[in-house]
Amino acid sequence: MKVLRVEGLVKARLRRRVNRFTVEVEVDGSPVKAHLTNTGRLEEYLVDGRKALCARINGPLLKYRLIAVEDVGGYAVVDTITQQRVFELLVQLNAIPWLRDCFIVKRNYRVEGEVIDYLVECRGLQRLVELKSSVLRTLDNYASYPDCPTDRGVRQIETLARLAEKHRPLVVFIAALPHVKGFKPFCKGDPRILDAMRNASMKGVVFKSINAYMIDDSGWIVLENPDIPLLLEC
Repeated sequence: MKVLRVEGLVKARLRRRVNRFTVEVEVDGSPVKAHLTNTGRLEEYLVDGRKALCARINGPLLKYRLIAVEDVGGYAVVDTITQQRVFELLVQLNAIPWLRDCFIVKRNYRVEGEVIDYLVECRGLQRLVELKSSVLRTLDNYASYPDCPTDRGVRQIETLARLAEKHRPLVVFIAALPHVKGFKPFCKGDPRILDAMRNASMKGVVFKSINAYMIDDSGWIVLENPDIPLLLEC
């Protein structure tokens, strides 16, 4: 299912990561810096010479934002803003079976000192939804998270566990890679993640994963599976 076309993409070649939020790419033979919204290490993708797709932006310092990086069978969508747009469109289109008849009430909902991505309403019941970018591919072809220590990610899951009875929260992993067979946590990235997820699951937090990726440099993002298998094991 085609979900979203990112218009006006610029073909580029990756060169190096400059810092947490900036990469250097080559556009038309010239090196330029591009904004990186994904704070993961992304070592599998930020490789010198790798094909990439950028969007033009009007930032005070940066004129491009890295959107996707070439992968086997398509492009991995590394841009978290684009991942959020895809999720929001899927909710609007009623294309997620486990969020049927839901709508987004508020973005960046603040609760217990944490900012959770969405407050949604489903048939009169309000629920919290936190998205996590999952653009790490394991050797056995699972999308995984996190690829580095994440104090914020663990803390958010623990907070949602405390709120489970009232808000029936969901944590949704956006597996933005072509053709993965499921999702599982990456304990080498952060050894705390599995215990946090298992404890939250026992308290009522629901964990789900959506597989969507960019098919080619046309910019089309497709939904391959709105509910891929999710393992609570590493």
